[in-house]
Amino acid sequence: MNIDDAALAESIRKLTQTPVDDGSVITALEQVVTACVDLFDVGGAGLLIADEQDVLAYVAASDGPGRILETTEAEAGEGPCTEAFVKDRVVTSRDITAEAERWPVLASRLADQPVHAVLGVPVRIGGVPVGTLDVYQEHPHDWDDSEIAALGRYAEVIATTLAAALQAHTAGELARQLQYALDYRVLIERGVGYLMAKEGIDAVLAFNRLRGAARNRRTKIGRVAEHVLETGGLPE
Repeated sequence: MNIDDAALAESIRKLTQTPVDDGSVITALEQVVTACVDLFDVGGAGLLIADEQDVLAYVAASDGPGRILETTEAEAGEGPCTEAFVKDRVVTSRDITAEAERWPVLASRLADQPVHAVLGVPVRIGGVPVGTLDVYQEHPHDWDDSEIAALGRYAEVIATTLAAALQAHTAGELARQLQYALDYRVLIERGVGYLMAKEGIDAVLAFNRLRGAARNRRTKIGRVAEHVLETGGLPE
């Protein structure tokens, strides 16, 4: 992937100046995701945004394989995009199909798809992760620092689009999801940290414990995190 800094800067400028005024922030996000593919010469791209349970949900993808990548990550709660969101840092994979031990569901589901190298970048509003921008290559690929930095800058375009939609009151249901993610992120992180220390598990597994309890009880993950911090354990 060859990155022209001048072209990147100009494309970002144009995208950030595009008004989100047609009542559909999803349409705007789809345009940004599609532009990402051409700009970075990747196989595909997609976007996951936290819902009201602070669980990543599919929002947009550039193509069919990208959609499968996004929806599988959202359902399984594993993969570079999930880790990027939970750990608030860029996460890469040279070949997702070769990482069956680390991400078994994802590796199996994508085995017959043209999705190999994957990179997940946190999308932040006010410094708080609310989702991930994800790109993939159709062959194994080692992501270098210039690619990571450029895609990190592009994730800011997503954040700008979301923030503009919130200010223009055009985000609808997505606005409620984003607000919940912003309001409860710190509490959820504390719950994750508590489970990590108590059970000796990593951040993603602790996050998925909270997520699973929230789904089983049909409640929001923030309430489960509150319960953990108040009682020292997950709800029965």
